[in-house]
Amino acid sequence: MDKARLGLTPNPDVMCNRLIKFGAFEEAVGREFDFTATGHYATTTVIDGKTWLSTSPDPVKDQTDFLSQITSLQVSKLMFPIGHLWKHEVRAIAEREKLLNAQRKDSQGICFLGNVDFREYIKRHLGENPGDVREIETGHKIGEHRGLWFYTIGQRKGLGFGGGPWFVVKKNLKRNILFVSHGYDPERVYKSHIKMNDFHFITENPWDEGQKTSTTQSTISQRHPVTFKIRHTPEFLSGQVHQDSDGTWHLDADQPIHGVASGQFCVIYDTDHHLCYGSGEID
Repeated sequence: MDKARLGLTPNPDVMCNRLIKFGAFEEAVGREFDFTATGHYATTTVIDGKTWLSTSPDPVKDQTDFLSQITSLQVSKLMFPIGHLWKHEVRAIAEREKLLNAQRKDSQGICFLGNVDFREYIKRHLGENPGDVREIETGHKIGEHRGLWFYTIGQRKGLGFGGGPWFVVKKNLKRNILFVSHGYDPERVYKSHIKMNDFHFITENPWDEGQKTSTTQSTISQRHPVTFKIRHTPEFLSGQVHQDSDGTWHLDADQPIHGVASGQFCVIYDTDHHLCYGSGEID
């Protein structure tokens, strides 16, 4: 809620996996067992005795982005019994075994909220804080928003402002103004550079010589080709990452990307988008 109040776009599913599903659960129950099996669409790959989180063959259902903040201990104890399957294969197995949920619709939204609408959940905890909606090119007021925490950068659907389409392009927290841009694909919603706060490597830093955990001069400023995601989509984007002398990681996309939202996670993969290295919060 604190991040939402600051106008960021948090991804609660990511932290739920690290802190609750494989955090609190591990402390309460999982530590008594060698492995924990889950229904996530993901796989693991063992290289030189170390376990890496890796993608599912089904690009639409792959959930490694939601698991990109788990720890090396957590991934080493995970088993994904259906992770190597496509969703239609899982449904076929369920039908063959006459399971009651064989034709149940895919779940949507945040797992721990159940059927509660996320906007209503935010409203219940933060309320509303109306302010101006202005066209960023002209400064003209085109409407009023209910609270900056209800909107995300790049959002187009569900805005409810007349004369659209409109895209959310900026938030001014001090003045409580939501800036939008008119058009179907405004240039202002694209970015090529992402700064990532507190980047977390799941297993280890794959570019750190000697597999040291501390920052070494040999890795600073070197550019490493990767694939990445900034939201849950089937597509993987390409770019390069590098590290500043202060330890901060940055991503430069090969092509401008749409709707980069502060508070979301930028998830980094190898160039074959097979191994998931980890993620950092978009600054």
